[in-house]
Amino acid sequence: MDKKFIAIAGNIGSGKSSLTTMLADRFGWKPYFESVEDNPYLADFYGDMKRWSFHLQIYFLSHRFTSHKQIVESPESVIQDRSIYEDAEIFARNLSEIGNMDARDYKNYVALYHVMMAYLKVPDLMIYLRANVDTLKAQIAKRGRSYEQSISSEYLGQLNRHYESWISSYKLGPLLVIESDGLDFVHSPDDFERVEKLVREKLKNIR
Repeated sequence: MDKKFIAIAGNIGSGKSSLTTMLADRFGWKPYFESVEDNPYLADFYGDMKRWSFHLQIYFLSHRFTSHKQIVESPESVIQDRSIYEDAEIFARNLSEIGNMDARDYKNYVALYHVMMAYLKVPDLMIYLRANVDTLKAQIAKRGRSYEQSISSEYLGQLNRHYESWISSYKLGPLLVIESDGLDFVHSPDDFERVEKLVREKLKNIR
């Protein structure tokens, strides 16, 4: 297979990291993961979103831009856990709309994001894991990160609405939407085979 750049998008708890790992192993792609465990702002953010929102979003934007640049320059096929587009189109936008990011900070953030976009190649395939709030809450509880347990259903629902709006108008490149409610690709080999088949068929059409 020619070099491919795959990105996996989805809400908190949708299974992006697990699917990134599994598809990387199956296809021989190099995985790039979201910076979570070593993120210096994440726990503070969930404790006080208004205080730490701008710091967190700038950290993610910087980390994701660096990863995106490395991916494009790499000779290997790569799969990325969460795309740079989600930082601005979903998370920063939501924080601004619910009043947890100052309007001045949001304006500067968006301006920086658009400057970065001019330098980035879009993914060859965007995979979106669609999941309802009940699925997300169950998977967040299952993985047991203490700072995530306070995330409300309302907040996840707000993010889902932004995801649906973004995906419905996504025109940057090929898109594969996977309905993941009731799908357990981590523990069910049959479910993972279904997902792998969808990815293979989509990549064949792209090629």
